[in-house]
Amino acid sequence: MPKLSHRSRAVAAVTAAVVLGAAGCDVLGGDGPGESDAQEQRKPSASPAPVWDSSPASLAAVGDSITRGFDACSVLSDCPEVSWATGDSGEVNSLAVRLLGVAKAATHSWNYAASGARMADLPAQMARAAAKKPALVTVMAGANDACRASVEAMTPVADFRWGFEESLRTLRRTAPAAQVYVASVPNLKRLWSQGRTNVLGKQVWKLGVCPSMLGDADALDSAANLRRETVQQRVEDYNTVLKEVCAKDLRCRFDGGAVYEFRFGTDQLSHWDWFHPSKDGQARLAEIAYRKVTARGA
Repeated sequence: MPKLSHRSRAVAAVTAAVVLGAAGCDVLGGDGPGESDAQEQRKPSASPAPVWDSSPASLAAVGDSITRGFDACSVLSDCPEVSWATGDSGEVNSLAVRLLGVAKAATHSWNYAASGARMADLPAQMARAAAKKPALVTVMAGANDACRASVEAMTPVADFRWGFEESLRTLRRTAPAAQVYVASVPNLKRLWSQGRTNVLGKQVWKLGVCPSMLGDADALDSAANLRRETVQQRVEDYNTVLKEVCAKDLRCRFDGGAVYEFRFGTDQLSHWDWFHPSKDGQARLAEIAYRKVTARGA
């Protein structure tokens, strides 16, 4: 082998030192590319911005007679001014007033609920609500799906699920950033137990107020008890659907069963039908909704 010149040997030595030094950095865990990548991976990622805004700037309500304030002011009549969601009554202090203030609530809240509405009616209501591009939509529906002429006529759970899912799809097509507060279906059996001691209330029930639960109010035989238990189970199934469907939407909050669990007493029930919420009952619903909507990290 030919001998290297002094200059060649020096260049070779420097080159070898550089190569070994570079390799040594990787092996020993210095500042080589591999270590830098590992450090980047160990850095905590930035927290995503919270999806839920606890102070929405506008509100639209959809649902049934409860959101219309039915029987809260006069017999068999809507009274939207005392609605828990959008009313302007000082006695109720609605969710809209609590969130927006009286003046802004008058121009930035809308009530598209309808007495007698069922879940099948909700997509159309939601379409009207979505057109306003509200920051928040409140949903209270399901009581009329259980309150039918008979237990056989109650809305099947699968149809109820489809109606709610379609409602959210309708909203998302037009107002993808809108938040949704979903109230649970009230405990209908408890409402029956509270109102069945009132003679006037039972007379009003005979006009067609929730026949599946309230019909033959004084009957306590096995058939009547089974009928009421069947209705109650359907309500619980509806609430399960509301919870499950809402959980799939990042901008949806279910009340966790708060309305279902609320123990409506005689002061919270209409003194015309002993079934729908009174003004006091509407105020309690507004309190529950406000607490859930404004809760952080829920």
